[in-house]
Amino acid sequence: MAKRTPPIYPAAQRQIQALGRRLRAARLRRGMSQAILAERVGVTIQTVGKLEAGNATTSVATLMRMLHVLGLGQDIDLLAADDEQGHAIQDSQLKRAPFKRTTS
Repeated sequence: MAKRTPPIYPAAQRQIQALGRRLRAARLRRGMSQAILAERVGVTIQTVGKLEAGNATTSVATLMRMLHVLGLGQDIDLLAADDEQGHAIQDSQLKRAPFKRTTS
């Protein structure tokens, strides 16, 4: 039985395709062929092609290895690093200490 992949939201698909284009550009700037990158990452040329084409079925582990081979491994640390919305939700739920009046 074939593995079913859940559908991807259109905005997310555009982001994945844009990431693929950026990965391809990074590879080309370094003068690497898909074959060389595939060998260094430990995947097939087809897998590199899928990543560069914006195919969302590639594992995160493969993406991480590719980023490291391209010298971009530190970029993964930027993902979800600044959770403004989460902080705003958390801050709105903080209980405020009651205001105490001091008499002089």
